[in-house]
Amino acid sequence: MEARDKQVLRLLRLELGAEVLVEGLVLQYLYQEGILTENHVQEINAQTTGLRKTMLLLDILPSRGPKAFDTFLDSLQEFPWVREKLKKAREEAMTDLPAEQDQMISDGSMRNLGSTTSIYG
Repeated sequence: MEARDKQVLRLLRLELGAEVLVEGLVLQYLYQEGILTENHVQEINAQTTGLRKTMLLLDILPSRGPKAFDTFLDSLQEFPWVREKLKKAREEAMTDLPAEQDQMISDGSMRNLGSTTSIYG
């Protein structure tokens, strides 16, 4: 999962927990698509409350590969308002990302320039 998608899940964690997303078809869809294993589904279902189930799902998702976030969005057919909120937060994270990348490139270039100077200086 991309860093921005992990950030979106972290920023909206409490709101997502309040929605009890694991009821219905969400877990089964994620299992069907290979995002969750059978053990994941059993571990999530063993939790005593909807909030704990959702929090465990949110803990597992970031480690489940590059398709996990998009597949999670697809699984939210029963929760269109949640899906839209996640998409909007992702778009906002994407618009913030270029500025951060420019800063990292700039910082990296300065470090490289410093090391080049020391080699030839």
